[in-house]
Amino acid sequence: MNVALRSAVADAGLTPRKLAARVGVTSKTVERWLADAELIPHARNREDACRALGVDEEMLWPQAVKGRIKTGNDRELVHSYPYRSACPSTVWADLVEGATEELFLAGYTNYFFWTQVPRFAETIRRKAESGCRVRFLLGDPAGEVTRQREVIEDVALSVSTRIRISVEHLDRIGAAPGLEMRYSSADDAVNHVSLSVFRFDDDALVTPHLARLVGHDSPLLHLRRHGDGGMFERFAEHAEELWGRAVRVG
Repeated sequence: MNVALRSAVADAGLTPRKLAARVGVTSKTVERWLADAELIPHARNREDACRALGVDEEMLWPQAVKGRIKTGNDRELVHSYPYRSACPSTVWADLVEGATEELFLAGYTNYFFWTQVPRFAETIRRKAESGCRVRFLLGDPAGEVTRQREVIEDVALSVSTRIRISVEHLDRIGAAPGLEMRYSSADDAVNHVSLSVFRFDDDALVTPHLARLVGHDSPLLHLRRHGDGGMFERFAEHAEELWGRAVRVG
């Protein structure tokens, strides 16, 4: 017996027949709901019943609500965006500011950080000096994959220019403990340009680059680590592999 549903029907001053009429089902259907607490109505019927009774779905059918809660590896997916540009700039700024141990920016150019995150250079210096490991993995501005990507994108602000702007900003910061910069190796350049991974401690923003689209037009996933072997670790390991073979700059 669904005691919660029976009580809600009584409190609303309804009969099973009247509730059935409001929901658009038969009286026998409502009687089955009342008799069997394990029986979960269709989502639309649950919604209409809760509206008629003036109660929350969790009160009447908690199993249905529990079933929607992520319990597997997909619980690491905090949010998805169809375009990287759709992710609010505050998300990037908050993640950068919140990182205390690991700030690993493995985009191919990382150019947009300097224009999108307020006082980014100042923040990077402060993070590095306070003990946070800050790493920039960039594409080689003189590499063949960079040249090929420039032909594909065909935009005024070329890939190599965006990389060099990032390098220039980092050079201005100067030597800081914990601040490192590398170019991905020639063998890894294709894998690097096709997937950007930005790590902020146990959060990551990941962009798989689609065909001829530039980074801000490609989708973005916000992940948060919840344990070993999840999506976060898979992408983090990818970035670490590229870093391990990357070429030191300067």
